[in-house]
Amino acid sequence: MYRIYRSKIKILICMVMLITLVSVAQGEEKGDKSKKEKVVKDGSRVKLHYTLKVEGEIIDSSRDREPFVFQVGSNQVIPGFEKGIKGMKVGEKKSFKVLPKDGYGEVNKEAIQEVPKEKMPKGIELKPGMTLYVSGGGGYPMPVKVVEVKKDVVVIDFNHPLAGKTLNFDVEILEIF
Repeated sequence: MYRIYRSKIKILICMVMLITLVSVAQGEEKGDKSKKEKVVKDGSRVKLHYTLKVEGEIIDSSRDREPFVFQVGSNQVIPGFEKGIKGMKVGEKKSFKVLPKDGYGEVNKEAIQEVPKEKMPKGIELKPGMTLYVSGGGGYPMPVKVVEVKKDVVVIDFNHPLAGKTLNFDVEILEIF
């Protein structure tokens, strides 16, 4: 009888060990899966949709066009945007704010300058609030704003149009390469 009892205990111990091993293996599988799940980090190429709001108004959105694709850490977007999406996973949606210091900067009073009228485009009636485009660094057009039109000069604001603004983003990560 002692042998039968001992055999049953051995079988019971073996079953407990087997159940434990199966549980551990399943836990490791789940752990491996989460370790393999990609998150946005420096060097990631990301495909996403975004909506940008400033003071409650939609300024830009990729929702009505192709998703936005860029590489994190390559200075293709403002620092606050990269910071806001780091750690996100595919399918995740998030809303976040970007303060001016991490966006387009504060308004720089020195970037508001008087330009002689003779250097302004001919045939255009200049008015305060009007947006003009000048050749920026790298040959890309850069928007500037007419602040005031005087007799011989035009006061131009060379700050980025979103300088000094808090940016509100709604983002959805579609793919991480």
